[in-house]
Amino acid sequence: MTGEGTRAVRAGLPEAARNEPTLPGPVFAAHFHLPGEVAGPYTYGRDSNPTWTRLESAVSELESPDEEAGTLLFASGMAAISAVLFSQLRAGDTVVLPSDGYQVLPLVREQLTAYGVTVRTSPTGEDAQLDVLDGARLLWIESPSNPGLDICDIRRLVSAAHEKGVLVGVDNTLSTPLGQRPLDLGADFSVASDTKALTGHGDLLLGHVTTRDPALLEDVRRWRKIIGAIPGPMETWLAHRSLATLQLRLDRQNANALAVAEALRGRPEVSGLRYPGLPEDPAHKLATAQMLRYGTVLGFTLASREHAERFLAAAQLVEDATSFGGVRSTAERRRRWGGDAVAEGFVRFSAGAEDTEDLVADVLRALDESHG
Repeated sequence: MTGEGTRAVRAGLPEAARNEPTLPGPVFAAHFHLPGEVAGPYTYGRDSNPTWTRLESAVSELESPDEEAGTLLFASGMAAISAVLFSQLRAGDTVVLPSDGYQVLPLVREQLTAYGVTVRTSPTGEDAQLDVLDGARLLWIESPSNPGLDICDIRRLVSAAHEKGVLVGVDNTLSTPLGQRPLDLGADFSVASDTKALTGHGDLLLGHVTTRDPALLEDVRRWRKIIGAIPGPMETWLAHRSLATLQLRLDRQNANALAVAEALRGRPEVSGLRYPGLPEDPAHKLATAQMLRYGTVLGFTLASREHAERFLAAAQLVEDATSFGGVRSTAERRRRWGGDAVAEGFVRFSAGAEDTEDLVADVLRALDESHG
C-alpha cells in the first residue's frame, strides 16, 4: 500500500490519457445527453457529475485505504451531517448527540424533536455518551469536540453501540482522514466539513459522508437527491486540487499548533489550555492511541472578553475569523457566537502554515501587548 502523501497527491485521478490533463477541469452541466432508456452514470446534475465522482473516489481512498468504501459530497459540512441524521432517523427513534459539540447541533436537536425524534445529549469526555445509549438508533460522536477539544474512546463507544444495535457516525472535521480514520475504528459513518482542513484554503464550502455499507450509502444518496444539497463543480474541482498538498499542510500546521501550545503553557495569563499533542493534556494518551495526528486547533482562555479581543487585535499573523484548518492562522473569541459552553475569554486558535518561529513570536508579542 502506498503512503498517505502519495495517496493524497494521486487519489481520484483518472487513468493517464495522451494529451489529456492529469486532473480534468470541472464539468458544468445541468443535464447530459440521454437518448432512449435511462442508463449510465450521468443523467441529471442534481444526481451525479464526473467532477464529483473523481473527488468522491479520492476521499474514499483517504478515509478507507484498506477496504472499499463509498463517499458522497455535499454543499457544506452541515449538509453532510444532516444527511446522515435525517436519512437514518424516523419519528419514534432516539439519537444521542454530544452536549459539547458544534454550536449548530442545538438547532439540529430542535428540528429532530419537532419531527418526533427523541434526542439525548451527553458530554464527549470520559465516554459519557455510553450512559445514554440504551434504545437509541444512532450515536453521533465529535472527537475531538469543537471547540473544547475533548476526546472519547471511539473504539469503545462503537463496540458498545453495535452491541445494542446502534449505528455510529463520527464528525471527523478537526482531524481529517490523515489525522484519524473513524471507519478503521469501527464507525458506520465518517463525516466532515471539508470547508476546513481537508481543503485548507478558506475559499470554498464542502462536506462529505463516507461509509463502507452500501445500503447506508444509498440511504444518504436518496436524502441528497431529495434535499438537493449538492456542491458546485468548481468548488469540487478546487477541493480535489487542494488534496495534493494535504499531507504537507497538515505536517506544518500540526507542528505549528504544538509549538504555539508549548509557548502558551508557560504564560501566566493563559488558563485552560487544551491541545491533545501536549503530554499533560487530559486527552493525550487516548489521542495517541486512536489519532494519526493531533490536529491543527488548540484552545485557551484569557481573563476576560476584553483581554481576548485585545489579543486578537494585536496579532498580525493570526486573522480574527471563524472556521479553522486553513493555511493562514485564524483565531476567534468563540463566545461571541453564543451556544458554546466556554468562558467569555476563550480563544479557539487554528494554526496555519506560516514559519513556526514567526507564528510563535507573533502570538507571544500579541499576548505581551494585550496584557493588563
